[in-house]
Amino acid sequence: MGVIPILIAWPALAAVVLPLVRSRKARAAVVYAAAAGMMLLAAVLLAAWLSAGKQTLFLAPESIYTNYLDLAMLAGEFVLMGLIIALSIRHRKYPVILLSAGQTLLVAWSEIFHPVEKTTHMRVDGLAMLLCIIAAFVGGFICIYAVGYMKAYHEHHKEYKDRGGFFFSMLFLFLAAMFGLVLSENLVWMYFFWEVTSVVSFLLIGYTRTEEAVHNSFRALWMNLLGGFGFAIAIVYSAATGGTVQLTDVVTSGAAIPVVLLAFAALTKSAQMPFSSWLLGAMVAPTPSSALLHSATMVKAGVYLLIRLAPALAGTLGGMMVAFIGGFTFIVASMMAIAQNDGKKVLAFSTISNLGLIVACAGIGVEETVWAAVLLMIFHSVAKSMLFQAVGSIENSLGTRDIEAMHGLLLRLPRLTYIMGIGIAGMYLAPFGMLISKWVALKSFVDADNYLLVLFLAYGSATTMLYWTKWLSKLISLHHTKEPVTDRTHQDQYLSMFVHAGATLLLCLVFPWVSSRIVDPIVRTLFGASHEVLSMNVLTTMAIMLVSVLFVPTLMFILTRTTHRDYVPIYMGGANVGDNTYFVNSYGEPEHLYLSNWYMRFEFGMRRLMRPSVIVSAGTLVVMLCMVIGGAL
Repeated sequence: MGVIPILIAWPALAAVVLPLVRSRKARAAVVYAAAAGMMLLAAVLLAAWLSAGKQTLFLAPESIYTNYLDLAMLAGEFVLMGLIIALSIRHRKYPVILLSAGQTLLVAWSEIFHPVEKTTHMRVDGLAMLLCIIAAFVGGFICIYAVGYMKAYHEHHKEYKDRGGFFFSMLFLFLAAMFGLVLSENLVWMYFFWEVTSVVSFLLIGYTRTEEAVHNSFRALWMNLLGGFGFAIAIVYSAATGGTVQLTDVVTSGAAIPVVLLAFAALTKSAQMPFSSWLLGAMVAPTPSSALLHSATMVKAGVYLLIRLAPALAGTLGGMMVAFIGGFTFIVASMMAIAQNDGKKVLAFSTISNLGLIVACAGIGVEETVWAAVLLMIFHSVAKSMLFQAVGSIENSLGTRDIEAMHGLLLRLPRLTYIMGIGIAGMYLAPFGMLISKWVALKSFVDADNYLLVLFLAYGSATTMLYWTKWLSKLISLHHTKEPVTDRTHQDQYLSMFVHAGATLLLCLVFPWVSSRIVDPIVRTLFGASHEVLSMNVLTTMAIMLVSVLFVPTLMFILTRTTHRDYVPIYMGGANVGDNTYFVNSYGEPEHLYLSNWYMRFEFGMRRLMRPSVIVSAGTLVVMLCMVIGGAL
């Protein structure tokens, strides 16, 4: 398993090299090589783990190296603290300094004055390998996509300084931290990588350095630092009372305080209510960073930790807290998505909503719900990354990401529309994996007699269907327009999106294999044993049904081929000029017919729902945290 340090160091090395490369062409070559090397190393690690019998491996470096690594990480935490303090002073965000300094000094004090024996530092099992593969391949292709995207982005946004070297450096540093986080068994090591992801996301969100970007980046920072503070307290408490900082020991002991504090940290990282606004604000960043934050890394770190904690959350007050926050986030984020016409905002609310369902499943903490959570995580990572990339490419081509401007996009940008159609179908249509996972989650919520979550899931799924159907209908409308559109998408962008689209379809076609060979072993590792979540008869039936996964791309292909034959100009209260959009009225004046979706902003807009949602979720979180901690003490 000597490949583990290389896997972490390789993207970190790329992060150091990229800012030094000034030539755009040379930088692209470095990005391609770094992404390919990262995927290869992840594949090598997977092969080594499979050859070892797919067992859970606990690894510890030699003691001399461990001491040096511990000191290096402690020094790294102080470097991160210094960076945050410097930037907070520059932008006059002084409360952030207290959060950063408080947690760093707390962990440092525990490490220096109350050290505990660290038996293992790294762990390789099915769940860790799954996250490594997602980060390496989904994250790697996002980096490849970013090469062409950033060129078009700065051609379109000349008002922003081109800091491409810094941008790509942060992408790879993010991925290096993600590898370290999911492979860490030692909570102190995990905390270090956890904080790296928080700081790097802060820097990515503030990339354009506009007032809005700076404001949103600091909001993301303080919310994630708040979770980091809970993480730090969990480390200190576990070391002081349990004499351990091993995650496995914390989970098996079932100690309420460290478990609930780690869960709190995970809720902030996964952008659950009342912390969802940081992820919405992250939309000001260029699309590749949005795709990375929403699919392969940042938010997945939160749900990854919750899935690890799931056995300790089952049947506890802390588990009830996590399940309620997740279910509540699922429904209110889905409702607010209905009122959005900005494509990236719809994707952001959808991300928060789907993460809420994963969080709710982890909070219930039984085998069925964890099975659904893992499967949701797999499908969401691939489909959502693809959707963000497609929206970014559409924005560079149209000059906007307004859904209303995408009316009839099938005839103007067919390749991008194919990709969007597959991604949207993957998020909510049968027989894609997201819908199957929701069905399993619904069944497990009923079995757990948690009818509040049943209502959240039922009505949240209904609102999900509404906003995805509206968007998909816009895309495939047969609409001719006089306005020319040039596809500015580069080939490396299409490479990434086509790979994601193929992966989405392939995952559906091999769903029974994914269930039996990937998800079931993960559940078995977490719980020690597992019963069959889906019977083979059901899986066989699904395998037959999944052939219909080709329906969406086939339908769009037929539409584009037959549209010129089927297209009929309609009467528009005047002389139709030929595109069913413009006509000449009875006074001889030009008129423009505008078709728009119904967004129900009064009923479901952010101004109406966000504040009450934050109050309810924050109140619930505070009360239940006090009950858990007070009861344990």
